[in-house]
Amino acid sequence: MKFNIFSRYLQKLEQTAARNEMTVVIADLFKQAGESEIDKIVYLIQGRVAPLFEAIEFGMADKMVVKGVAFGLGRPEEYILKTFKKTGDLGKMVEQVKNETGKTGDYKLLTIEEVYDDLLEIAVAGGHGSQEQKIKLLGKLIYDVDPLSARYIVRIPVGKLRLGFSDMTVLDSLSWMITGDKSLRKEIEKAYNVRPDLGFIAKTVKSKTAEFSKKVSLALNVTPKVGIPILMARAERLSSGKEIIEKIGKSAIEPKYDGFRLQVHYSKLKIKNEKLKIREEMKLFDDDHKDYVRLFTRNLENATFMYPDVVDGVVKQINAEEAIFEGEAIAYNPDTGEFLPFQETVQRKRKYDIVAKAKEIPLKLICFDLLFLNGENLIGEPYSKRRIKIKEILKKGETLVLSEEKEVDTPKEVDTIFQDALSRGLEGIMAKRIEGSYQAGARGWNWIKYKRSYEGKLDDTIDGVVMGIDLGQGKRTSFGIGDFLMGVYDHKSETFKTVAKIGTGLTDEEWKELKVKSQKSKVKSKPENYDVDKMMDCDIWIEPKIVVEVRADEITRSPVHTAGRKLKLSKSGSAFDVDVPGFALRFPRLERFRPDKNPDDSTSLKELEQMFASQFHHK
Repeated sequence: MKFNIFSRYLQKLEQTAARNEMTVVIADLFKQAGESEIDKIVYLIQGRVAPLFEAIEFGMADKMVVKGVAFGLGRPEEYILKTFKKTGDLGKMVEQVKNETGKTGDYKLLTIEEVYDDLLEIAVAGGHGSQEQKIKLLGKLIYDVDPLSARYIVRIPVGKLRLGFSDMTVLDSLSWMITGDKSLRKEIEKAYNVRPDLGFIAKTVKSKTAEFSKKVSLALNVTPKVGIPILMARAERLSSGKEIIEKIGKSAIEPKYDGFRLQVHYSKLKIKNEKLKIREEMKLFDDDHKDYVRLFTRNLENATFMYPDVVDGVVKQINAEEAIFEGEAIAYNPDTGEFLPFQETVQRKRKYDIVAKAKEIPLKLICFDLLFLNGENLIGEPYSKRRIKIKEILKKGETLVLSEEKEVDTPKEVDTIFQDALSRGLEGIMAKRIEGSYQAGARGWNWIKYKRSYEGKLDDTIDGVVMGIDLGQGKRTSFGIGDFLMGVYDHKSETFKTVAKIGTGLTDEEWKELKVKSQKSKVKSKPENYDVDKMMDCDIWIEPKIVVEVRADEITRSPVHTAGRKLKLSKSGSAFDVDVPGFALRFPRLERFRPDKNPDDSTSLKELEQMFASQFHHK
């Protein structure tokens, strides 16, 4: 496919607001794509050249792009900058300047793959003189293409493509490409949860298109691979030991630690021929190290370099050829062995002074699940089998520790373990279905969390996303923030819905931190996937990147917040509808920032409904 054809699809997507219409447009694009280019198309419509878990960034700011445009089009940099300030958009600026040149009809008809390769070369350029190299490469590319193509090309390196759709829309489009509806979405999503690389999934689905028949399911047969993170399973919530036993019966109960979750990928093998598909020279496995370790966070961030003590513990304590397993990393006092609060644990998430901080605040990794072992996919196996196998491969040592576990079959035993966990300063407990599989990327009843909030009061916290901020007044003028709008994620509509405006509970340092974070994520207008009442408009809108943990007295009803809908609740044995125009948090205050969490991992609308229903039931 020629890139100028692709750019017309991008233009159509930019002009489309409705998600279903976007699905159809992307599906048509996928139909026209060849099998060798569909993965590159998927990365490009995300504004990337690699999957999210590959730390390949362009490292270009607006000023560098301005220099690239000036170099490519032979115009003074001052003129390009002036035009950019007038348009306020790099894409529209370069399109306007190219149209002014009067050049028509003799642009190079570059293919998708040619443009992708050039953008990849820009992204991976490094070392001395790399900035100048990036500017020249971008300038040449801008010179070669037509004005519309240039509009979208320059937006990619600075992360401003922003077409307004999610990964799930891409999965819907892959189904639509084959069947003309979303009927295959669940099956495709199941594969994506195991390999969250949209390019790989698209290429796999495209290769199966000819085989597909409506009488036969789409057999993708995607399995885990060391080095490619698996989307982490999530837990449902319940309010008591009685509810847990009634729901899943005999359960394996584990303490719930207040740290951050890591997925560990390990191999003893030195695999010389295993390469990243995006570039031949970039190897997945390092030739100069026999043992391979990668640590991934919930949001697919490769955090290996941040935790050298965990890496060292994995190499020393894992007795396997290759494995993928999960654990909760938590700081501890080496003198007493006591676990430290989250505020100290989170200090380990840093880019500088890593070794010194590792000595000051060492970590333990409480290992609790095994997903892949020596070529065997364990995701579909029962928890009991996974538990036995992780116990077998974990050697004794200082850093890696097997989670405590006890199998119980009575509500009283569950509640006793729960109270014991609270007395030890832990968050609560996790109950796991003994015969349950690992539900990658899904929230299901194989895992249930039981925390102190579910006893009828809102003592628990809620994770939300900062959607926007209002400018400060009085003392807060110096911070530039007076309050912030918080929302939760509705997986059904793929939108963020508001639940609180928060202006209390932050220290001066936290206001300053929020200002810094918001400056990096602010956008010119309210994102399309924000459902916000006019009464809750903000002075500045923020991309959904900042996750906060908030405490409140209770969940109430609100006519101005959008997180809520009609619920069917029961009280004293009688069922009735309660019309809830929206949920709001009563007296919300910031507990802490959660850099370890992805916005999609924030408290969901469904969870908020369950918490409200439980709270209502106990009144």
